[in-house]
Amino acid sequence: MKIDDYTVAERFIKYAKIDTQSDPNSPTCPSTEKQKDLAKVLVNELLQIGVKDAHMDENGYVYGTIESNTSKKVPVICFCSHMDTSPDCSGKNVNPQIHKNYDGKDIVLLNDKSQIIKVSEHPSLLKQIGNDIITTDGTTLLGADNKAGVAEIMDAANHIMKHPEIKHGTIKILFTPDEEIGRGADKADLKKVGADYGYTIDGEELGHIENETFSADGVTIKIHGVSTHPGFAKNKMESAIKIASEIVAALPKDKMSPESTEKKEPFVHPVSISGGIEETVLQFIIRAFDEEGLEKQEDFLKQLTEKVIKNYPNSSFDFIVKEQYRNMKQVLDKNPSIVDNAMEAIKRSGVTPVLSSIRGGTDGSRFSYMGLPCPNIFAGEHAFHSKHEWVSIQDMHRAVDTIVNLCMIWEERA
Repeated sequence: MKIDDYTVAERFIKYAKIDTQSDPNSPTCPSTEKQKDLAKVLVNELLQIGVKDAHMDENGYVYGTIESNTSKKVPVICFCSHMDTSPDCSGKNVNPQIHKNYDGKDIVLLNDKSQIIKVSEHPSLLKQIGNDIITTDGTTLLGADNKAGVAEIMDAANHIMKHPEIKHGTIKILFTPDEEIGRGADKADLKKVGADYGYTIDGEELGHIENETFSADGVTIKIHGVSTHPGFAKNKMESAIKIASEIVAALPKDKMSPESTEKKEPFVHPVSISGGIEETVLQFIIRAFDEEGLEKQEDFLKQLTEKVIKNYPNSSFDFIVKEQYRNMKQVLDKNPSIVDNAMEAIKRSGVTPVLSSIRGGTDGSRFSYMGLPCPNIFAGEHAFHSKHEWVSIQDMHRAVDTIVNLCMIWEERA
């Protein structure tokens, strides 16, 4: 089924202009109060289209229910996207630009001509000739990750509420804060959601459904050095800053890093360094598609740290591993109908479905291990976390179609 009264582009542009950047250094939930600005807009819009129980909780999560309109007993399905944008690039004063009837050439961004979305670097653009592309103006990110998904769920909900002839079971809507900093599932109330299965709408390429993600850990290395007055430091000082720098410098440059790996290759990635001479803290993210791979990367990093610190006899270190999320495939393989139904929904939207893995994670990775099996469906977002971010309006239309089709398919097959 394809619908003919899309509101997704207008919704997306409206949402993109609301600054919802999350903050990894904040201990609160949401990490930034401004995420609630979008949450309030979404609640009001859900209420306006007839989702009577739509509300935001104290942590900034948005919940809503579209009641079943069929006599069949249909599994309860949840659609989820996150409201925050990445801390990696400014999300303030986002100024979306529409490039109608895209001609296949490089896109020079309006307010910073040095920012050029090059076809050579973004070959997916060649699939968009004749379509309408939304970009930034070159000064911020766009926020298609994941406001495209938010807008697609909202448009699908709007269409379903306006068309009672579309038969469906109970549909749950969930919008989360803080996904970009790894906390999107932390305070989600899945008992309140009450769904059997879920779908995050947070993927990239048209037609893709991702049933496999990285497994992920965070590693903190605390270096305890020896601080003395620099004027009297000979043979006494052991700078934690220099020790930490040696560890980072000793990491392989041709393997095991994000910039040197692809497909299912794992990596070790330093994301921050802070502190002083007496104590310096290194933060890493470790990624692999299985737990054995995670352990191998962590063992390598620990042995590297031990090797460096041997040269500093009065210094020591703490090596702290924290689980972040696990590969959802182990859960989804036990529930094949979730992915099968999504593949059929994509087909009915006129798109060839592609089952793939993602070198990252979504809220669905966590939800799958919290009792809500949850693969990831394309939202059409590209070049996320950057000023070159873009999304196709036509791809967003197909994502809306897919969501509506999914609701119908679960009812048909119940």
